[in-house]
Amino acid sequence: MPKVNLSHFEASILFALVTSVVLGIVTKRTDRERFRYAIYCFVCFLGALFGLSWLMYLGHG
Repeated sequence: MPKVNLSHFEASILFALVTSVVLGIVTKRTDRERFRYAIYCFVCFLGALFGLSWLMYLGHG
C-alpha cells in the first residue's frame, strides 16, 4: 500500500474540501443550494487558511 505524505498546506486544502462537501450535503435541500454552499464554505476555509497563515507569519517576524 503506497504511503501518502502530505504537507500541512495540502492537508489543510483536503480538509477544507471534504468539510465543505459534507456541510453542503448535510445543510441544504436542493442540489443547486448544496453546490453553491459547498463552494462558499470552501472559499471561506481558504480565506481563513491564508489569512491566519499571514497573521502567523507576520507575528513571528
